[in-house]
Amino acid sequence: MALSDLLYPDNPKRKQELIHLHQELLDSMSTNFHATNELVGVLNEHLGCTITPIEMRESSTVKENCEIIIQVMSEIQHQVQKIDSDMKDKLEPVLYQKLYDIKEPELEKIAIAQRVFSIIFGEATSTAAMVAIKLLGSNHLTLSVSKLIGVLAQIGASVLGGVSITIIGLGLEMILHAILGAVERSQLLTAVRSYEKHLAEFKAASEKYQCAIHEVTSLVRQQVQ
Repeated sequence: MALSDLLYPDNPKRKQELIHLHQELLDSMSTNFHATNELVGVLNEHLGCTITPIEMRESSTVKENCEIIIQVMSEIQHQVQKIDSDMKDKLEPVLYQKLYDIKEPELEKIAIAQRVFSIIFGEATSTAAMVAIKLLGSNHLTLSVSKLIGVLAQIGASVLGGVSITIIGLGLEMILHAILGAVERSQLLTAVRSYEKHLAEFKAASEKYQCAIHEVTSLVRQQVQ
């Protein structure tokens, strides 16, 4: 046992707690990568987008992996804004307003969107129009993307940001970084509190984000069956 652990017996427990929290963070990040790729697949297949799928980089830091997700989520936001711009440019104001009218039947909205996509692509499927309407009308998805981007940016800028996403990297950096037990104990307590705060926010935002994506992808699966 290290001398610092003899002087501060709660350190081993804190180290294990930190590693456990780190694994929870990685699990949530991994799920977000998967969910994001699902949405990217739908956009690429049905709306003619060319967004590159993403994957976690085990040799990179938490911050670098957060930036990977943020970049593709920002691209998704850009594509949704482009769809909205196309609709606004090619539709009469009355028809454009119908797309955002909650009282308007969804089938009517899909028909309007399909008309625009037929102009853009030469032809368009009802699935493409349905995806577009779902993306344009989903405040749930819009808000969850914005929220998750904000939380990811906070995590990247926090004490977690420079930590390698591998558990071994975490142990080496956090356990061997300080020589004096008092310094190590202080760092561990700060890191654990930071993990707990950001992980709670991250998991909540992630669940909403994944649920919003599932709404879109499940509709697509039903449509193509």
